[in-house]
Amino acid sequence: MSWFDNILSEVNTILYSYVLIILLIGAGLFFSIKTKFIQFRLIPEMFKLLTEKAPKDKSGRKGISSFQAFTVSAASRIGTGNIAGVATAIALGGPGAVFWMWIVALIGGASALIESTLAQVYKVKDQSTGMYRGGPAYYMEKGLKKRWMGVLFAIVITLTYGFVFNAVQANTITIAFKESFGTDRVVVGIILAVLTGIIVFGGLKRIVSVTQIIVPVMAIAYIFIALLVVVLNITELPKVLVLIIKSAFGLKEAFAGMLGAAIMNGVKRGLFSNEAGMGSAPNAAATASVTHPVKQGLIQTLGVFIDTILVCTSTAAIVLLSDAYLKSNAASVNLTQASLVGNLGDWAGIFLAVAVFLFAFSTVIGNYYYGETNIGFIKKSKTSLLIFRIFVVAFVMFGSVAKVQVVWDLADLFMAIMAIINLLAILMLWKVAKPVINDYLTQRKKGKDPVFYKKDVPNIGDVNCWGYEEEDR
Repeated sequence: MSWFDNILSEVNTILYSYVLIILLIGAGLFFSIKTKFIQFRLIPEMFKLLTEKAPKDKSGRKGISSFQAFTVSAASRIGTGNIAGVATAIALGGPGAVFWMWIVALIGGASALIESTLAQVYKVKDQSTGMYRGGPAYYMEKGLKKRWMGVLFAIVITLTYGFVFNAVQANTITIAFKESFGTDRVVVGIILAVLTGIIVFGGLKRIVSVTQIIVPVMAIAYIFIALLVVVLNITELPKVLVLIIKSAFGLKEAFAGMLGAAIMNGVKRGLFSNEAGMGSAPNAAATASVTHPVKQGLIQTLGVFIDTILVCTSTAAIVLLSDAYLKSNAASVNLTQASLVGNLGDWAGIFLAVAVFLFAFSTVIGNYYYGETNIGFIKKSKTSLLIFRIFVVAFVMFGSVAKVQVVWDLADLFMAIMAIINLLAILMLWKVAKPVINDYLTQRKKGKDPVFYKKDVPNIGDVNCWGYEEEDR
């Protein structure tokens, strides 16, 4: 291990063992208690809101619906974190890491609701397109009156998603293809870099329209495969659940002494997968055209639950119903592949390689959008955008051939920095989120379809939308 790897590992250990776990769990518990665990109470309403159509503006033009904004964030969420990330967590932290992933999602659901609600409150309308945009950088500037903080976050999220996370996606794709087809990682990396270049330099809309169809289909197919593994091993399932719980607290002999590793890796991979409180999903949440900010907050909370409780648990079942994690040196997507092949045969490994490609490549698109929209927040510059696009392609190539551990450690570092900035911001903006949530719940109790007006919340800050005109709703 090089000196660079050692430094990365040490810094991440400090961040995830002390700083981030306290802030992440602490903020989630604070919001959960203050909202009386709204993330659980309103689960039925979350599903109901998915089908709600976007309201029309004064000119009769429809905006982006809750479901469409949900799919944009889901394209970023559902990817390698669910397949490679879970396997990595189990390989490094034992089965107990899965339990801590669940905890991060269940508690973090409240943080996800707050950050996406705030993104809606402080969104702005792009006059050239008529669409909304926003996110943490915007609520830091307009809600906290701290543009420097917004610029800092915009820089970090651009580096995190545009560069580092895309390297993770490329790394997972090349490993999966080498495992299933024996292809050279450099060759696959060059192909990925070229395809990414085509997207970011002009073909974005067409390819996004395709992936929005393919990705949900592949997600359903992946969950079906996981259920098939579970059904074929149904008698072993109770043992797996007991193994996860016991290992989570270091009570299982085989994993005794791994409590710290289980928690740290569960928090790392849980945050990477569901992004609750990290400040990424609010960028997508802000684009939705809804009648009340809390509606999109609830939708994004549902996304966290689907990502971790459903998709990540599917991967955990695949891995733990096989003994590959005990005897293999694999610690990424190749562990999931080995587990699938052990359960279902060689065809399952090929299926997973294709699924990983579609998941990861759609995530590259979503990641690129997060970077581009935040570059626009800092300064609208064609030169800056051109440089950003070149580096996006370069990092896809870097990730394709880099060592697994280096790529994931870089992702963990940038992810932690991003989450710390965002969590501090939403804690400071709780004074705004609280009355907005109360307004939603009050209208709902009266049997109304909640509609929000900025005049109803005093001292809300610089809010561009939510005025009296129909187009501002």
